[in-house]
Amino acid sequence: MKKLALLPLIALAATPLAAETPEETAEAALEAAPIWDGHNDVPIQLRGRYRNVIGDFDFGDTTDTGEDHPAGRTMHTDLARLREGKVGAQFWSVYVSASLPEPEAVQAVIEQIDVTKRLIAKYPADLQLALTADDVQSAIDNGRIASMMGMEGGHSIGSSLAVLRQTYDLGARYMTLTHSRNTPWADSATDDPEHDGLTDFGKDVVREMNRMGMLVDLSHVSEKAMHDALDVAGAPVIFSHSSARAINGHARNVPDGVLARLPANGGIIMITHVPGFLSEPAREWNANRSAEEARLQALWQGQPEEVSKRLDAWDEANPIPRAGITDAADHIDHVRKIAGVDSIGIGGDYDGIPFAPDGLEDVSTYPALFAELARRGYTQSELEQISFGNMMRVMRAAEAYKASVSDMAPIETPVPE
Repeated sequence: MKKLALLPLIALAATPLAAETPEETAEAALEAAPIWDGHNDVPIQLRGRYRNVIGDFDFGDTTDTGEDHPAGRTMHTDLARLREGKVGAQFWSVYVSASLPEPEAVQAVIEQIDVTKRLIAKYPADLQLALTADDVQSAIDNGRIASMMGMEGGHSIGSSLAVLRQTYDLGARYMTLTHSRNTPWADSATDDPEHDGLTDFGKDVVREMNRMGMLVDLSHVSEKAMHDALDVAGAPVIFSHSSARAINGHARNVPDGVLARLPANGGIIMITHVPGFLSEPAREWNANRSAEEARLQALWQGQPEEVSKRLDAWDEANPIPRAGITDAADHIDHVRKIAGVDSIGIGGDYDGIPFAPDGLEDVSTYPALFAELARRGYTQSELEQISFGNMMRVMRAAEAYKASVSDMAPIETPVPE
């Protein structure tokens, strides 16, 4: 009888524990390794909405900001939603318009660095300025969101290595070599090529950034410029907010030939949440809408109200295809196939886009993406790499390269006569 009585207990002990749900796996990963996001455009929202006067700006909760924007859009980011989204480190983009003449862009980017620092200082319980990998870890250990700055667009240095060095000293820790237009030394992905990639000066920009420990960001640059930068880079590069061109053919996305070079370089691509870069039907819709707008402008010259009315009718008859969480996960799957999980990060581009994918509406939604990845079989360890570990490795590698060339003199170029 005693043996029979023990049988149910033995059977119970042999039953495997219930597997974690995808949501639980994601939660555990983000608790251990919070999101290090590569690109958020809050600073340009401060410039556009408030002209950088932020004394009365409440970053604790921005859900009432819709009426302040010409498009009526509520901001995607605030402290409450960053916490909900498990964001532990953030690169704030100190972007200024690529249409500005270079001298004006230099002034404007310094103003954006200033307003970003003031925003960080205004919320010392939640945000902490980070200039190094150790600073990032210290901020997280202190329960704060590590806040770094990235310059979006090489037009902001005015084609001057001296300005580049000074922006680094002011706290910028990456620079995107171009934005939507070419610079005098680098081709943009979305402009007609002028330089066949990088000029000799452009390659020196990469070398000088490496020497200083400033990350080279290849989002927005042409495919040839990507290859040129990888040819001369001594430290890992990043794509702060891009996705895979094999899934969506947008020029802003990264082709497989470049992705395949990331493992040797040690760099990462931080998958973005721009709907037109994620969903191929959405990209094609954007192209069709642009073509329709051009057609209407040709048909109804000098009649903007007629063009607007007919374009509104086209929009109503042709709703934009929606991107969603599965689209973002598809891009991550593709990068893992081509470059490996070590090459993946996250760069949402929140507050730099008019609207976000379904299910990824703002910075609070990152856990949903990680649950989808867990559902696809990503382990907790792999999720921790994607959320934080890969970017930390890249940052430390850039700092190690800087230390290895500490005896190298700054690259000098003559100023104009």
